Formats: sequence, C-alpha cells, structure tokens
Amino acid sequence: MTNLFDLTGKVAIVTGGNGGIGKGIADGLASAGSDIVIFARNEKKTAGAADDIKKKYGVKVLGLQVDVAKEESIQNGVKQVLDEFGQINTLVNNAGVNIRKMPEEYTVEEWDWIMSINLRGAFLCAKTVYPAMKKARSGKIINIGSMTSLYGLARVMCYGASKAGIVQMTYTLALAWAKDNIQVNAILPGWIETPLTISARKDFPGLDDYVLDRVPAGRWGIPDDFAGAAVFLASKASDFVTAEYIKVDGGFAQGTNTVHPSAP
Repeated sequence: MTNLFDLTGKVAIVTGGNGGIGKGIADGLASAGSDIVIFARNEKKTAGAADDIKKKYGVKVLGLQVDVAKEESIQNGVKQVLDEFGQINTLVNNAGVNIRKMPEEYTVEEWDWIMSINLRGAFLCAKTVYPAMKKARSGKIINIGSMTSLYGLARVMCYGASKAGIVQMTYTLALAWAKDNIQVNAILPGWIETPLTISARKDFPGLDDYVLDRVPAGRWGIPDDFAGAAVFLASKASDFVTAEYIKVDGGFAQGTNTVHPSAP
C-alpha cells in the first residue's frame, strides 16, 4: 500500500508558521515531504524558521511577509506561491493574537483587531486559495482553533469568540466545498508551551499548577505535538474526513487530576 501519510510533492501554506504551534506544524508537514510556505509578518523570524526547516528536512521553503488582516497582502502572497510552485495543496490557518482582559474592559478596536486576524484572516486565506484548490479538484484546509472554541474563559472573551467562530467556519466550508474534493478540518490546541502561554503564566499565578493538575498527560503540550495531527489532516489518510475537529490537549477537555502522576 502506498504510504497514506506521504506529502512528497505537496505544497503547504502555514500562516504564523515562524514560531510556536505554527512552526511545529510546518516541521511536521516538512518531515512528511511537503514543501512549506510561511505567511507571517516578522520577516527576520520567518527567515530563521525557513532556514531551519530547509536544513532539517531538505524541502523547499518560501518565507513571505504576509499580514492576514489585509486581503491584498494575502492575495499577493498566494499569487507568489502559485508563481513559485504552481499549486497549493494545504492551507493551515494558524495565525492568531490575543489580549487578556475582563469582557467589560475591551475596546471596540481591540475586538476588531483580534477578529481581523483570528477569524476574518482565516476566512480570507481560505477564500483566496479556494480557486486553485477547486481547479485541482483537491485540497486540505486545516483551521487552528482552541480549547476556547468549546468553552469560555473569563479573560479571553474576544479570543474565545474568534476561536468558536473558527469551528463554525470549518463546518460551513467543509460542506460548501466538499463537491470540489476539498476537506476542511480543525485542530483545537490545549495548553501549549508558546510565547503566548508563557506570558499567561506571568499574568495568572497558579496557572501552571492548574494545568498540570487538570491534564491527564501531566504536562503542558509542545509545538511538536501537532505534527502528527497536521500530517494526518494534510494527507490522503484523511480523504474521507471533513467538518471535524481534533483536540490536541493531552486530555484537558475531559481531564481530572485522578490520573496525574502525583495523584495517590
């Protein structure tokens, strides 16, 4: 049987792929043979991530300065990808931002900024790659949600609303584009070691203990934990999987401290 997880010859765009979960996903896809395109705003950081992926996996990597809050920037980036590679097989909508406040403290400008990147940006990226995927009669779109896609946290109302929207958008795009043989799914991360969560631990004393007590796996996740789920959703192995989400959270959503290594 042909390797269902082989991505050799494929091209994947990963937004926010220069660090954190996005870099973990880009590494995973590259390890399966996919060429990688990173869409991100920080040009220097993107160049470093691109060089690292090239050295480790020997695939082609293109780093582009793209702001997913701006439709023209996305359109220019997608055009460059098609000019360079002639195809787009996978889109990973990972770029995201957050501001932690109580709901009554948010400004309209903060709400709009978070939504413009986390939800509107993901929609615009999907919309922009759709014609190429439709023409090829094949495509994989992977949207990155959050545990807040499923339930609330008091100080992340805007972020949570955007990530709940990601799940609903995943369902809708999957149904709308199934006729074009495009599968649209989501990955919902739990508590993961990233710059965003490092700052969260500074803002909320006791968060580390809470996570370790709640997660049955007994640890925080790391970006590398997303490689397998991403390869599955980008590969032929998931050709009959669409409108789904996969939780990569170490069991957090169903967790108790009863199976934690420190439990009696």
